Amino acid sequence: MEFRDVVRRRRMVRRYSSEPVDPAAVDRMVEHAQRAPNAGFSQGWAFLVLDTPTDVDLFWWATGARSNGAHSRPNAWLEGMRTAPVIIVPLACKDAYLDRYAEPDKGWTDRSEDRWAVPYWYVDTGMASLLILQTAVDEGLGACFFGVPADYVDDLRAAFSIPADHTPVGAITVGHRAEDTGSAGSPARRARRHDVVHRGRWEA
Repeated sequence: MEFRDVVRRRRMVRRYSSEPVDPAAVDRMVEHAQRAPNAGFSQGWAFLVLDTPTDVDLFWWATGARSNGAHSRPNAWLEGMRTAPVIIVPLACKDAYLDRYAEPDKGWTDRSEDRWAVPYWYVDTGMASLLILQTAVDEGLGACFFGVPADYVDDLRAAFSIPADHTPVGAITVGHRAEDTGSAGSPARRARRHDVVHRGRWEA
């Protein structure tokens, strides 16, 4: 598939078929993720791959799906996302960056977080996540990046023994797209995309 086609076809898929995902495709996703740019080649990221029904169910239980019980309002988004057979959780490690930039070749003498204009440990892990999403398209799969509710991050850590110095930046469901993949968004919202590009100087 041409790269331009990968970019054009990438969208968030929120419902999946029952067809299993080739483990080799998942391996390629996390392999490509590690090709993302990262400050100082710190590689302060990790990827938790959940590809068994037991682990996938545990993820949803730990991140609050259990609260959508018989007495809760139906949640079509959650019901669709839970059909994914694979979930990848990208994790960012701030300490890896602070340690790397305290090394002699970087010229900093301490690990102060104040030196960082933006938290690149999250930026870099986000770029790695995008490569996972793009690779899914290239593999003929669907995927969706979404946030983990803050109230359930500690439960997620406990469920999968995630180290304290690694922070989940979100999660990515992966699977074969179901026939009904939902709306692509309103025409009005799609028409506004050009407003984000400003050349030379910011123009309202």
